[in-house]
Amino acid sequence: MKEVIVKGMKRHDVLEMVYLAKDGKISKRRVKVIKSYHDTFQAFCFTKQAKRTFYYEQILAVIPVTRKERKEVIS
Repeated sequence: MKEVIVKGMKRHDVLEMVYLAKDGKISKRRVKVIKSYHDTFQAFCFTKQAKRTFYYEQILAVIPVTRKERKEVIS
């Protein structure tokens, strides 16, 4: 998972991920990664419209969003 996040950051991709929060809730998020650390990464979350910190170990799935889908998010 970390490799996809780091690659997305370098390519300035929007990523879609399924994330398990500390309280046990599962959410689907669209994010743009800002910075990667050892156990966490910072990203702008389009769902919350804010910068957030995520833990790599809590990512259940992650994929890059296609260009066509990105236009719909940004519009």
